[in-house]
Amino acid sequence: MRGARTFRKANDGVAAVEFALILPVMIAMFFGVVELSLALTCRADVSVMASTAADLISQESIATAADLSNVYAAAGTLLYPYYDPSVTGSAKPTIRITSVIYDTVSKSTTAGKIDWTCTQSGSGTLTPTSRAKGDTVTLPQALMTTSGSVIIAEVAYNYASPTTQVLTGAINMTNNFWTKPRRVSQITAPASCT
Repeated sequence: MRGARTFRKANDGVAAVEFALILPVMIAMFFGVVELSLALTCRADVSVMASTAADLISQESIATAADLSNVYAAAGTLLYPYYDPSVTGSAKPTIRITSVIYDTVSKSTTAGKIDWTCTQSGSGTLTPTSRAKGDTVTLPQALMTTSGSVIIAEVAYNYASPTTQVLTGAINMTNNFWTKPRRVSQITAPASCT
């Protein structure tokens, strides 16, 4: 009986037991916060990529294959360290740049027809997966003007970290950006795009 009372009153090692119970939760929370901050940073970089790609191509009068290659490269550098072209096997982003021109039939300011579209294939999946010349595109607001055009830059990137690979798989991050050409009303199509 006396031994039972002594055992009940003993509190040596209580802190160690409590620490052992709390440590896995604390480690999981720490890695969760780090993982979430990396994913949010990558998501912000994808948004900046879309606006940068649209802004760069909107400054052209005639888009060439070299211009598009430079835009893809410049936009890709914004995703460093998630995408590093110097590292073999680094998953590059999918970037699609589309010129939507005024539709003389519908005369809509919130829709237009695709004049040309160019895509850098990469790890991400865009929605819709493809665009074709002559397809109708609905704009988010009244951006179209008579005889004008709108440039759409769409970016998709599969964010993958060791944690996401184990738990959920890669996360497809996408963003779109719309802008108007700056120097001309409609940018001439590059020869290498449809």
